[in-house]
Amino acid sequence: MPELTLAGPSLADFESARSVVSRVAEITPMESSRFLGELLGSPVYLKCENLQRTGSYKIRGAYNRISRLTDEEKSHGVVAASAGNHAQGVAFAARELGISATIFMPVGVALPKLQATRNYGAEVVLRGHAVDEALRTAAEFAANTGAVFIPPFDHPDVVAGQGTLGLEMLDQVPDLQTVIVPIGGGGLISGVASALKQKFALQGRSVRIIGVQAENAAPYPVSILNGVSTAIKILPTIADGIAVNKPGILNFEIIKDAVDEIVTVTDDDIARAMLVLLERAKLVVEPAGAVAVAAIMTGQVKDAGVTVAILSGGNIDPLVMERVISRGLAASDRYLKLRLMLPDRPGQLARIAELISEANANVVEVLHTRHGRNALISDVEIELSIETRGPEHVQRVLGHLIEAGYEPRVDF
Repeated sequence: MPELTLAGPSLADFESARSVVSRVAEITPMESSRFLGELLGSPVYLKCENLQRTGSYKIRGAYNRISRLTDEEKSHGVVAASAGNHAQGVAFAARELGISATIFMPVGVALPKLQATRNYGAEVVLRGHAVDEALRTAAEFAANTGAVFIPPFDHPDVVAGQGTLGLEMLDQVPDLQTVIVPIGGGGLISGVASALKQKFALQGRSVRIIGVQAENAAPYPVSILNGVSTAIKILPTIADGIAVNKPGILNFEIIKDAVDEIVTVTDDDIARAMLVLLERAKLVVEPAGAVAVAAIMTGQVKDAGVTVAILSGGNIDPLVMERVISRGLAASDRYLKLRLMLPDRPGQLARIAELISEANANVVEVLHTRHGRNALISDVEIELSIETRGPEHVQRVLGHLIEAGYEPRVDF
């Protein structure tokens, strides 16, 4: 069969990178998901790069890039800027290759990511309050010291390293038909899409590649529409690992030809996906790593056949995980917060608790105040946090309170 020609690495480059990356990267598990398979109507597998060394796929591209430096380049060390996964990947790869590494990270970086990067032997410098500031400082450091800057996604060696994941998935699921991939700058999906499309072309088969971005940080749909890499303004998102305002130049050139579709998911979608992965698959996945599952759960993937969803990382601050789980429960109607105005006399709170118990719900927190903004002088306001079991149960709890003469106000 004729070869497929795409920008960036050739299939031979991906195969070569695989032999290099295999020195340090684990062959991560491929887990089937009955729950997601029932939603999609076809088999679904989860590629668990959240269980990779350093907690994400980033080690693949970082190690492949650094290993190909000349002896002269290695003598000057490497430098990178990142708020998390790329930092750990570069630090680990540099340590394994005996090269000094300097990593610039934002001042507010999560403590576990900061500690992990230092533990891999890198010198960590905190600069600025955003990754963009850290990137500028890292570039200045490279210019002043001769250290080699290791980009997070926009380099052929990085793309080739990330693409080794695609070849590995094909070994594990030879009959795969659709692959769903998180997108930030585009390093992972450009590598996976290019490697698989070229491999399938040689076999006379086709494969469908679907990319997923966070709704609040999605430059690729705009860039595809414009036909050129386009910068956007990023809004806050829990998926900070893929919050990139502009596609990589090489990555965009590959993606526009090799990726079949790009969809977006909201923060609530992501939180629900993380909760499902935690409960159903017993997997801890960071928000950016859960967007592929979110795309399945929101019905944006159809007629997929045998599907692989990439869980790209599992590095999440426990405090963030706590907040995300709460948000996921609320988004799934399993956590209800409501407010009630009650007469300020004995027994009212007990009556409310009794009504909620009769509806088979459980109160987990109560805030009782006489200073509510809408309260009469003879009233009190209570705020209740209640465990529920889904949308129907929420309506039953609210209906039971309304039938008893109360006027609950749901806090969304």
